[in-house]
Amino acid sequence: MRKLIQHFFSTYKAGPEVYKDVMTSKYVKSGLTLQEAKEIRQRIQEAFENDKVYKNNAIGLNDLSQHIARDRYKVSQVLNEYLARNFYSLLNHYRVKEAKDLLISQPFLSVKAIMYEVGFNSKTSFYSAFKKDTGLSPNDYRSLAMYAS
Repeated sequence: MRKLIQHFFSTYKAGPEVYKDVMTSKYVKSGLTLQEAKEIRQRIQEAFENDKVYKNNAIGLNDLSQHIARDRYKVSQVLNEYLARNFYSLLNHYRVKEAKDLLISQPFLSVKAIMYEVGFNSKTSFYSAFKKDTGLSPNDYRSLAMYAS
């Protein structure tokens, strides 16, 4: 993929700023104002941090949009443009963050129990997201944290 992008930019003499313009042009007709974007961003943050919507293992973008009572497309735009993440990236971020806390604060809980507690459905997706965030498996993270304290 990287080679394809490099080829595109070298062939057409376009820099990354041209690509950024193409991305933002995707939302030209959305009608999202800066004030509305700030409000949606705040509601998203509250939904994840206070309501812990990420613990719902079946949550999707539509569910989040309904939870914060905002249009799905505008929620998606705020995630992409103002938080620089897609929905599932943000979801995994909060799930892994909670899992890290539980691995340390609840040493008697199994990794599998923690996986379900934070909203993951599969061991593979949990380990993949956890390792992407920390560089370690959940067991290694717990062991390292216990050793360090």
